[in-house]
Amino acid sequence: MPQPLRIAILVNPFTLGRKWGAHAPELARELLGAGHTVRGFGAPPNVLPRSGGDPEIEGGPAAEDVGVAGFQPDAIVAYDSLSAAAWVGARAARKLRVPLVLVEAAAGDLRGRQWLFQELGRRVWGRAIRSATSAVVALDAVARNRVLRHGFPATKVEVLPAGVDLALYRPGLASGLVTRHHIRGRVLLYVGRLAEERGLDVLVRAFAGSVGQRTDWSLVLAGEGPARPGLRALVDRLGIASRVHWTGLPREEELPGLLSSSTLLAIPALDDGVRGLNITRAMACGLPILVSDRPNLKQLVEDDRHGLVVKAGELAAWHEALQRAAMSPDARRRWSLNVRAAAEERYAWPRVARRFESLVLAARGVVATDAAASSAPAA
Repeated sequence: MPQPLRIAILVNPFTLGRKWGAHAPELARELLGAGHTVRGFGAPPNVLPRSGGDPEIEGGPAAEDVGVAGFQPDAIVAYDSLSAAAWVGARAARKLRVPLVLVEAAAGDLRGRQWLFQELGRRVWGRAIRSATSAVVALDAVARNRVLRHGFPATKVEVLPAGVDLALYRPGLASGLVTRHHIRGRVLLYVGRLAEERGLDVLVRAFAGSVGQRTDWSLVLAGEGPARPGLRALVDRLGIASRVHWTGLPREEELPGLLSSSTLLAIPALDDGVRGLNITRAMACGLPILVSDRPNLKQLVEDDRHGLVVKAGELAAWHEALQRAAMSPDARRRWSLNVRAAAEERYAWPRVARRFESLVLAARGVVATDAAASSAPAA
Protein backbone atom coordinates (compact mmCIF):
# COMPACT_ATOMS: atom_id res chain seq x y z
CA MET A 1 0.00 0.00 0.00
CA PRO A 2 1.40 3.46 -0.91
CA GLN A 3 2.42 5.75 1.92
CA PRO A 4 -0.57 7.93 2.90
CA LEU A 5 -0.39 11.46 1.54
CA ARG A 6 -1.86 14.80 2.48
CA ILE A 7 -3.83 15.88 -0.59
CA ALA A 8 -5.40 19.30 -1.13
CA ILE A 9 -8.32 19.44 -3.58
CA LEU A 10 -9.08 22.87 -5.06
CA VAL A 11 -12.31 23.31 -6.98
CA ASN A 12 -13.59 25.97 -9.34
CA PRO A 13 -16.91 27.17 -7.86
CA PHE A 14 -18.15 28.22 -11.31
CA THR A 15 -18.16 24.62 -12.57
CA LEU A 16 -18.75 22.75 -9.31
CA GLY A 17 -22.51 23.02 -9.74
CA ARG A 18 -22.46 21.65 -13.29
CA LYS A 19 -22.89 17.98 -14.10
CA TRP A 20 -19.24 17.09 -13.63
CA GLY A 21 -19.19 18.73 -10.19
CA ALA A 22 -19.74 15.29 -8.65
CA HIS A 23 -16.22 14.26 -9.67
CA ALA A 24 -14.42 16.14 -6.88
CA PRO A 25 -16.59 14.81 -4.01
CA GLU A 26 -16.36 11.23 -5.31
CA LEU A 27 -12.60 11.46 -5.80
CA ALA A 28 -12.17 12.91 -2.30
CA ARG A 29 -14.26 10.09 -0.84
CA GLU A 30 -12.20 7.41 -2.59
CA LEU A 31 -8.87 8.98 -1.59
CA LEU A 32 -10.05 9.11 2.01
CA GLY A 33 -10.99 5.44 1.76
CA ALA A 34 -7.48 4.68 0.52
CA GLY A 35 -6.03 6.15 3.73
CA HIS A 36 -4.98 9.58 2.51
CA THR A 37 -5.67 12.81 4.37
CA VAL A 38 -7.83 15.08 2.20
CA ARG A 39 -8.73 18.74 2.55
CA GLY A 40 -10.95 20.61 0.10
CA PHE A 41 -10.76 24.30 -0.82
CA GLY A 42 -13.16 26.47 -2.80
CA ALA A 43 -16.35 24.48 -2.21
CA PRO A 44 -19.24 25.35 0.10
CA PRO A 45 -19.18 23.60 3.49
CA ASN A 46 -19.96 19.87 3.50
CA VAL A 47 -19.71 19.51 -0.29
CA LEU A 48 -16.27 17.90 -0.35
CA PRO A 49 -15.63 15.02 2.06
CA ARG A 50 -12.54 15.72 4.14
CA SER A 51 -10.46 14.22 6.91
CA GLY A 52 -11.32 15.05 10.49
CA GLY A 53 -9.14 17.31 12.59
CA ASP A 54 -8.54 20.01 9.95
CA PRO A 55 -9.87 23.41 10.99
CA GLU A 56 -12.27 25.23 8.71
CA ILE A 57 -10.68 28.01 6.72
CA GLU A 58 -12.88 31.02 6.15
CA GLY A 59 -12.59 33.77 3.58
CA GLY A 60 -12.05 34.23 -0.13
CA PRO A 61 -9.33 33.14 -2.55
CA ALA A 62 -6.51 34.91 -0.67
CA ALA A 63 -7.40 33.14 2.56
CA GLU A 64 -7.66 29.84 0.71
CA ASP A 65 -4.18 30.34 -0.68
CA VAL A 66 -2.81 30.75 2.82
CA GLY A 67 -4.85 27.76 3.88
CA VAL A 68 -3.45 25.47 1.18
CA ALA A 69 0.11 26.25 2.24
CA GLY A 70 -0.83 25.91 5.89
CA PHE A 71 -2.30 22.47 5.22
CA GLN A 72 1.18 21.40 4.03
CA PRO A 73 -0.05 18.97 1.36
CA ASP A 74 2.13 16.37 -0.31
CA ALA A 75 0.18 16.90 -3.54
CA ILE A 76 -2.38 19.36 -4.88
CA VAL A 77 -5.32 18.54 -7.17
CA ALA A 78 -7.04 21.51 -8.85
CA TYR A 79 -10.04 21.61 -11.17
CA ASP A 80 -10.20 23.40 -14.56
CA SER A 81 -6.83 24.16 -16.08
CA LEU A 82 -7.12 27.97 -16.36
CA SER A 83 -9.28 28.63 -13.33
CA ALA A 84 -8.50 30.64 -10.21
CA ALA A 85 -8.39 27.29 -8.37
CA ALA A 86 -5.59 26.13 -10.70
CA TRP A 87 -3.73 29.41 -10.18
CA VAL A 88 -3.96 29.11 -6.37
CA GLY A 89 -2.80 25.52 -6.68
CA ALA A 90 0.14 26.52 -8.89
CA ARG A 91 1.32 29.15 -6.40
CA ALA A 92 1.10 26.71 -3.51
CA ALA A 93 2.79 23.91 -5.49
CA ARG A 94 5.78 26.11 -6.34
CA LYS A 95 6.06 27.35 -2.78
CA LEU A 96 5.89 23.89 -1.25
CA ARG A 97 7.68 22.08 -4.11
CA VAL A 98 4.91 19.50 -4.44
CA PRO A 99 3.14 18.19 -7.56
CA LEU A 100 0.10 19.93 -9.02
CA VAL A 101 -2.37 17.65 -10.84
CA LEU A 102 -5.08 19.42 -12.81
CA VAL A 103 -8.47 17.94 -13.68
CA GLU A 104 -9.96 19.30 -16.91
CA ALA A 105 -13.64 18.52 -16.97
CA ALA A 106 -14.97 21.14 -19.33
CA ALA A 107 -16.36 19.97 -22.65
CA GLY A 108 -18.30 21.96 -25.21
CA ASP A 109 -18.54 25.73 -25.33
CA LEU A 110 -18.19 27.85 -22.22
CA ARG A 111 -20.45 30.87 -21.89
CA GLY A 112 -20.80 33.99 -19.77
CA ARG A 113 -18.70 34.14 -16.63
CA GLN A 114 -17.10 30.76 -17.34
CA TRP A 115 -15.75 32.01 -20.69
CA LEU A 116 -14.58 35.30 -19.16
CA PHE A 117 -12.70 33.57 -16.35
CA GLN A 118 -11.10 31.14 -18.80
CA GLU A 119 -9.92 34.05 -20.95
CA LEU A 120 -8.59 35.81 -17.86
CA GLY A 121 -6.74 32.67 -16.87
CA ARG A 122 -5.29 32.20 -20.33
CA ARG A 123 -3.98 35.75 -20.55
CA VAL A 124 -2.93 36.43 -16.96
CA TRP A 125 -1.80 33.24 -15.26
CA GLY A 126 -1.82 30.51 -17.93
CA ARG A 127 1.97 30.38 -18.24
CA ALA A 128 2.47 30.19 -14.47
CA ILE A 129 -0.05 27.34 -14.18
CA ARG A 130 1.53 25.38 -17.04
CA SER A 131 5.03 25.67 -15.54
CA ALA A 132 3.85 24.41 -12.13
CA THR A 133 1.71 21.53 -13.41
CA SER A 134 2.99 17.98 -13.15
CA ALA A 135 0.06 16.24 -14.85
CA VAL A 136 -3.39 16.90 -16.30
CA VAL A 137 -6.28 14.45 -16.05
CA ALA A 138 -8.79 15.05 -18.86
CA LEU A 139 -12.21 13.51 -18.31
CA ASP A 140 -12.85 13.02 -22.02
CA ALA A 141 -11.25 13.47 -25.44
CA VAL A 142 -12.68 16.95 -25.89
CA ALA A 143 -11.22 18.06 -22.56
CA ARG A 144 -7.86 16.67 -23.67
CA ASN A 145 -7.96 18.70 -26.88
CA ARG A 146 -8.84 21.78 -24.88
CA VAL A 147 -5.85 21.57 -22.55
CA LEU A 148 -3.57 20.92 -25.52
CA ARG A 149 -4.87 24.14 -27.07
CA HIS A 150 -4.12 25.85 -23.76
CA GLY A 151 -0.48 24.92 -24.22
CA PHE A 152 -0.07 21.93 -21.90
CA PRO A 153 2.29 19.32 -23.38
CA ALA A 154 0.70 16.08 -24.54
CA THR A 155 3.17 14.09 -22.41
CA LYS A 156 1.53 15.48 -19.27
CA VAL A 157 -2.09 14.82 -20.30
CA GLU A 158 -3.95 11.58 -19.60
CA VAL A 159 -7.61 10.81 -20.36
CA LEU A 160 -9.27 9.24 -17.33
CA PRO A 161 -13.10 9.23 -17.39
CA ALA A 162 -15.08 9.78 -14.23
CA GLY A 163 -16.07 6.74 -12.21
CA VAL A 164 -19.49 5.29 -11.47
CA ASP A 165 -21.01 3.86 -8.27
CA LEU A 166 -21.68 0.20 -9.11
CA ALA A 167 -23.76 -0.33 -5.99
CA LEU A 168 -26.11 2.50 -6.97
CA TYR A 169 -26.19 1.81 -10.72
CA ARG A 170 -26.79 -1.88 -11.34
CA PRO A 171 -28.99 -4.24 -13.37
CA GLY A 172 -32.33 -5.48 -12.14
CA LEU A 173 -33.75 -2.27 -10.68
CA ALA A 174 -37.38 -1.23 -11.09
CA SER A 175 -38.50 2.26 -12.09
CA GLY A 176 -41.36 4.22 -10.57
CA LEU A 177 -41.18 6.57 -13.56
CA VAL A 178 -41.96 3.72 -15.94
CA THR A 179 -44.94 2.72 -13.82
CA ARG A 180 -46.31 6.25 -13.35
CA HIS A 181 -46.13 7.06 -17.05
CA HIS A 182 -47.65 3.70 -18.07
CA ILE A 183 -44.68 2.85 -20.26
CA ARG A 184 -44.92 -0.65 -21.68
CA GLY A 185 -42.77 -2.92 -23.78
CA ARG A 186 -39.15 -2.34 -24.71
CA VAL A 187 -37.81 1.14 -24.00
CA LEU A 188 -35.57 3.28 -26.20
CA LEU A 189 -34.40 5.91 -23.70
CA TYR A 190 -32.95 9.38 -24.09
CA VAL A 191 -31.94 11.29 -20.93
CA GLY A 192 -30.86 14.91 -21.00
CA ARG A 193 -31.57 18.36 -22.32
CA LEU A 194 -34.06 18.67 -25.16
CA ALA A 195 -32.11 20.95 -27.47
CA GLU A 196 -31.31 21.22 -31.15
CA GLU A 197 -27.68 20.12 -30.81
CA ARG A 198 -28.77 16.86 -29.18
CA GLY A 199 -29.93 15.37 -32.53
CA LEU A 200 -33.34 14.43 -31.19
CA ASP A 201 -35.25 15.19 -34.38
CA VAL A 202 -33.17 12.52 -36.13
CA LEU A 203 -33.81 10.09 -33.28
CA VAL A 204 -37.57 10.71 -33.39
CA ARG A 205 -37.72 10.32 -37.18
CA ALA A 206 -35.60 7.15 -37.06
CA PHE A 207 -37.83 5.72 -34.32
CA ALA A 208 -40.97 6.56 -36.30
CA GLY A 209 -39.64 4.81 -39.39
CA SER A 210 -38.47 1.69 -37.59
CA VAL A 211 -39.41 0.29 -34.17
CA GLY A 212 -41.97 3.05 -33.58
CA GLN A 213 -44.25 1.24 -36.01
CA ARG A 214 -44.43 -1.69 -33.58
CA THR A 215 -46.56 -1.87 -30.44
CA ASP A 216 -43.85 -3.44 -28.29
CA TRP A 217 -41.41 -0.47 -28.32
CA SER A 218 -41.65 2.96 -26.65
CA LEU A 219 -39.46 6.04 -26.98
CA VAL A 220 -38.92 7.78 -23.63
CA LEU A 221 -37.62 11.35 -23.75
CA ALA A 222 -36.54 12.10 -20.18
CA GLY A 223 -35.63 15.76 -20.10
CA GLU A 224 -36.66 19.36 -20.61
CA GLY A 225 -35.45 22.10 -22.91
CA PRO A 226 -36.25 24.56 -25.69
CA ALA A 227 -36.68 21.87 -28.35
CA ARG A 228 -39.58 20.19 -26.58
CA PRO A 229 -42.46 22.04 -28.38
CA GLY A 230 -40.96 21.35 -31.80
CA LEU A 231 -40.32 17.71 -30.96
CA ARG A 232 -43.90 17.26 -29.74
CA ALA A 233 -45.19 18.73 -32.98
CA LEU A 234 -42.93 16.40 -34.95
CA VAL A 235 -44.14 13.38 -32.96
CA ASP A 236 -47.75 14.35 -33.69
CA ARG A 237 -47.08 14.82 -37.42
CA LEU A 238 -45.40 11.41 -37.60
CA GLY A 239 -48.36 9.76 -35.87
CA ILE A 240 -46.37 8.15 -33.05
CA ALA A 241 -47.66 10.12 -30.05
CA SER A 242 -48.95 6.93 -28.38
CA ARG A 243 -45.47 5.42 -28.51
CA VAL A 244 -43.55 8.46 -27.16
CA HIS A 245 -43.44 9.33 -23.45
CA TRP A 246 -42.30 12.62 -21.91
CA THR A 247 -41.19 12.14 -18.32
CA GLY A 248 -39.24 15.30 -17.61
CA LEU A 249 -35.70 15.11 -16.31
CA PRO A 250 -35.53 12.33 -13.70
CA ARG A 251 -34.37 13.12 -10.20
CA GLU A 252 -30.97 11.78 -9.26
CA GLU A 253 -32.47 8.97 -7.20
CA GLU A 254 -34.78 7.98 -10.10
CA LEU A 255 -32.07 7.63 -12.73
CA PRO A 256 -30.63 4.21 -11.75
CA GLY A 257 -34.06 2.55 -11.95
CA LEU A 258 -34.91 4.23 -15.24
CA LEU A 259 -31.65 3.13 -16.85
CA SER A 260 -31.94 -0.38 -15.46
CA SER A 261 -35.53 -0.73 -16.70
CA SER A 262 -34.77 0.37 -20.27
CA THR A 263 -33.73 -1.66 -23.31
CA LEU A 264 -31.43 0.77 -25.16
CA LEU A 265 -29.96 4.19 -24.35
CA ALA A 266 -29.70 6.59 -27.30
CA ILE A 267 -27.27 9.53 -27.37
CA PRO A 268 -27.65 11.08 -30.85
CA ALA A 269 -25.56 14.22 -30.14
CA LEU A 270 -24.53 16.41 -33.04
CA ASP A 271 -21.60 18.19 -31.38
CA ASP A 272 -19.04 17.84 -28.60
CA GLY A 273 -21.04 19.83 -26.07
CA VAL A 274 -22.66 16.58 -24.90
CA ARG A 275 -20.35 14.82 -22.45
CA GLY A 276 -22.29 11.58 -22.20
CA LEU A 277 -22.06 11.22 -18.43
CA ASN A 278 -24.88 8.70 -18.56
CA ILE A 279 -22.85 6.30 -20.70
CA THR A 280 -20.90 4.79 -17.80
CA ARG A 281 -24.02 4.83 -15.62
CA ALA A 282 -25.92 2.94 -18.30
CA MET A 283 -23.06 0.48 -18.60
CA ALA A 284 -23.21 -0.19 -14.88
CA CYS A 285 -26.92 -0.94 -15.28
CA GLY A 286 -26.23 -3.37 -18.11
CA LEU A 287 -27.93 -1.06 -20.63
CA PRO A 288 -26.60 -1.19 -24.24
CA ILE A 289 -25.99 2.15 -25.92
CA LEU A 290 -26.57 3.66 -29.35
CA VAL A 291 -24.24 6.64 -29.57
CA SER A 292 -23.28 9.15 -32.26
CA ASP A 293 -19.71 9.09 -33.46
CA ARG A 294 -18.56 12.23 -31.62
CA PRO A 295 -15.02 11.85 -30.19
CA ASN A 296 -15.89 12.17 -26.50
CA LEU A 297 -18.75 9.66 -26.85
CA LYS A 298 -17.32 6.94 -29.05
CA GLN A 299 -14.23 6.68 -26.86
CA LEU A 300 -16.49 4.96 -24.31
CA VAL A 301 -18.60 2.78 -26.60
CA GLU A 302 -17.06 0.05 -28.74
CA ASP A 303 -19.15 -0.66 -31.81
CA ASP A 304 -20.99 -4.00 -31.67
CA ARG A 305 -19.50 -4.72 -28.26
CA HIS A 306 -21.28 -2.20 -26.05
CA GLY A 307 -23.99 -1.28 -28.55
CA LEU A 308 -23.62 0.63 -31.82
CA VAL A 309 -21.72 3.74 -32.89
CA VAL A 310 -23.84 5.67 -35.40
CA LYS A 311 -23.02 8.49 -37.79
CA ALA A 312 -24.08 11.76 -36.13
CA GLY A 313 -27.08 13.43 -37.73
CA GLU A 314 -27.63 10.81 -40.46
CA LEU A 315 -31.23 9.62 -40.47
CA ALA A 316 -30.57 6.52 -42.56
CA ALA A 317 -27.77 5.43 -40.22
CA TRP A 318 -29.94 5.82 -37.11
CA HIS A 319 -32.84 4.05 -38.81
CA GLU A 320 -30.58 1.12 -39.63
CA ALA A 321 -29.09 1.03 -36.12
CA LEU A 322 -32.52 0.92 -34.47
CA GLN A 323 -33.69 -1.81 -36.82
CA ARG A 324 -30.56 -3.85 -36.19
CA ALA A 325 -30.74 -3.50 -32.41
CA ALA A 326 -34.47 -4.25 -32.28
CA MET A 327 -34.19 -7.36 -34.44
CA SER A 328 -31.22 -8.81 -32.53
CA PRO A 329 -32.17 -9.86 -28.98
CA ASP A 330 -29.06 -12.05 -28.81
CA ALA A 331 -26.88 -9.06 -29.65
CA ARG A 332 -28.62 -6.96 -26.99
CA ARG A 333 -27.98 -9.65 -24.38
CA ARG A 334 -24.31 -9.81 -25.41
CA TRP A 335 -24.00 -6.04 -25.31
CA SER A 336 -25.65 -5.96 -21.88
CA LEU A 337 -23.12 -8.38 -20.41
CA ASN A 338 -20.24 -6.52 -22.05
CA VAL A 339 -21.21 -3.08 -20.79
CA ARG A 340 -21.58 -4.25 -17.20
CA ALA A 341 -18.19 -5.96 -17.44
CA ALA A 342 -16.67 -2.76 -18.84
CA ALA A 343 -18.14 -0.75 -15.97
CA GLU A 344 -16.68 -3.16 -13.43
CA GLU A 345 -13.26 -3.30 -15.10
CA ARG A 346 -12.78 0.35 -16.10
CA TYR A 347 -15.23 2.75 -14.51
CA ALA A 348 -15.88 1.59 -10.96
CA TRP A 349 -14.86 4.50 -8.73
CA PRO A 350 -12.31 2.46 -6.72
CA ARG A 351 -10.52 1.51 -9.96
CA VAL A 352 -10.61 5.07 -11.30
CA ALA A 353 -9.35 6.43 -7.99
CA ARG A 354 -6.47 3.93 -7.92
CA ARG A 355 -5.38 5.08 -11.36
CA PHE A 356 -5.64 8.69 -10.20
CA GLU A 357 -3.67 7.84 -7.06
CA SER A 358 -0.94 6.20 -9.16
CA LEU A 359 -0.69 9.30 -11.31
CA VAL A 360 -0.35 11.52 -8.23
CA LEU A 361 2.34 9.26 -6.77
CA ALA A 362 4.29 9.24 -10.04
CA ALA A 363 4.10 13.03 -10.24
CA ARG A 364 5.28 13.29 -6.64
CA GLY A 365 8.28 11.11 -7.46
CA VAL A 366 9.23 13.29 -10.42
CA VAL A 367 8.96 16.49 -8.37
CA ALA A 368 11.08 14.98 -5.58
CA THR A 369 13.75 13.90 -8.07
CA ASP A 370 13.82 17.34 -9.71
CA ALA A 371 14.04 19.04 -6.32
CA ALA A 372 16.92 16.84 -5.27
CA ALA A 373 18.75 17.51 -8.52
CA SER A 374 18.29 21.28 -8.27
CA SER A 375 19.57 21.38 -4.68
CA ALA A 376 22.61 19.16 -5.32
CA PRO A 377 25.95 21.02 -5.25
CA ALA A 378 27.56 21.61 -8.61
CA ALA A 379 30.42 19.26 -9.47
